[in-house]
Amino acid sequence: MTDANDWYSDRSATFGDRLAGARQAAGMTQSQLAKRLGVKVKTLRSWEEDLAEPRANRLSMLSGLLAVSLSWLLTGEGDGLDGPVDQDMVPPDITEIMVELRQMKAEMLRTSEQIGRLEKRLRKAAESFH
Repeated sequence: MTDANDWYSDRSATFGDRLAGARQAAGMTQSQLAKRLGVKVKTLRSWEEDLAEPRANRLSMLSGLLAVSLSWLLTGEGDGLDGPVDQDMVPPDITEIMVELRQMKAEMLRTSEQIGRLEKRLRKAAESFH
């Protein structure tokens, strides 16, 4: 289980979680932030869903626009959000489920990346077989 001070840390949250939380705390929609960054909403959504990561120049812009440190955005350490204000009102069993879901999401992402690498190797091997 996580505590309220650890809500957006590197152990319990992903880059996408921190990005989405900071955007919401700044009172911006995905569309508004995407427009200010000069990217498509689909691109921002993929960052928040941890399907892709922004380049360095966009990371710098994000930290400035969202008033959080670049370090916090990347690692959960440094100047950023403390976590949801009403965290104390969330029952422990719900918090445990949320942490487990985040862990599963990260594991699925790693598995997906591994499948992609294996698929490339298979294609390359099949090409040389012909």
